[in-house]
Amino acid sequence: MASPYIAWAVIFIVVPLAMVIYYGVTDNSGALTFENIARISESGYLKALYRSILLAFISTLICFLLAYPLGMILSSMKLTRNTYLVTLFILPMWMNFLLRTLTWMTLLEGKGVINTILEFLHLPTINIINTSGAIVLGMVYNFLPFMILPIYNSLSRIDDNIINAARDLGADSLQTFLRITLPLSVPGIISGITMVFIPALTTFAISTMLGGSKILLIGNIIEQQFTQVYDWHLGSGLSIVLMIFILLNMIIESVSDKEGGIF
Repeated sequence: MASPYIAWAVIFIVVPLAMVIYYGVTDNSGALTFENIARISESGYLKALYRSILLAFISTLICFLLAYPLGMILSSMKLTRNTYLVTLFILPMWMNFLLRTLTWMTLLEGKGVINTILEFLHLPTINIINTSGAIVLGMVYNFLPFMILPIYNSLSRIDDNIINAARDLGADSLQTFLRITLPLSVPGIISGITMVFIPALTTFAISTMLGGSKILLIGNIIEQQFTQVYDWHLGSGLSIVLMIFILLNMIIESVSDKEGGIF
């Protein structure tokens, strides 16, 4: 019965990855080479990779700072997954990713909705479109639900008896949070970080639309190699570098989870 799923995985996961690896370690003549991967050390590509890691890190941190308090509020209200409030945070995920980002373009552009309202109120306008701030804003908006849900699920599984026992033994609210709530929610935190950091690191649509193609991330460069330059070898080589970062992230998550968290 598993054969359809195995066939699906082979066709749409294994084969594409094998093609990327093949093109990444070969040249136009088909000879084995690691030059495509080594070109990540060039200043332009290295700068784009550094910028991608930095913006992905900032976006992930902001998502965590927003999601954790919200997860605590939702879990304290004893909500179920079918309640309207939890659904409200999942609702943006039902809309097309590009449409959500296009909405922010309409809001943030020079003559957009926000600046129009500010002009009407005789307030200074903002010029955030085509900046790193706009890209981070787009990442946080699009990926925040992926941080909220695992943290909320992790917090909602904590038995109230454990919290009550800690308080009965004299622990105050801060001690209970640092020694009980936070350590027990580490699996959800790690899952949320992984689900936000990886897509933020590899994105190119958000930076293209909100950055105006003026701020190139490593995802933009890879996308251009495939769709504009038609250099599949270099594009695949740079993709392998990104895959290495993703694998490292997954290894850190696996190790932390086996050790019972990082606290």
